Amino acid sequence: MTREEIIQKVNSTLAEEFEVDESKISPEGAIKDVLSLDSLSLVDLVAVVNYTFKIKIPTEDLRKIETFNDLYDYIEQHAK
Repeated sequence: MTREEIIQKVNSTLAEEFEVDESKISPEGAIKDVLSLDSLSLVDLVAVVNYTFKIKIPTEDLRKIETFNDLYDYIEQHAK
């Protein structure tokens, strides 16, 4: 999967899952702010990424993922 495909899939999946206009998602955007995440919905985010890309995000790695660009990078590095 190319980076562009990852970006498209992340943006469309998360926009649908969290009911956010996809145009509000930008690489520099803070995930928690754009998606209005609290600690429970953060668990949903991990579940969606796990299901969609077949990767697990350990808690210690999740703390480092703040922007959508961080998420794209993480998926690109860990997706099979």
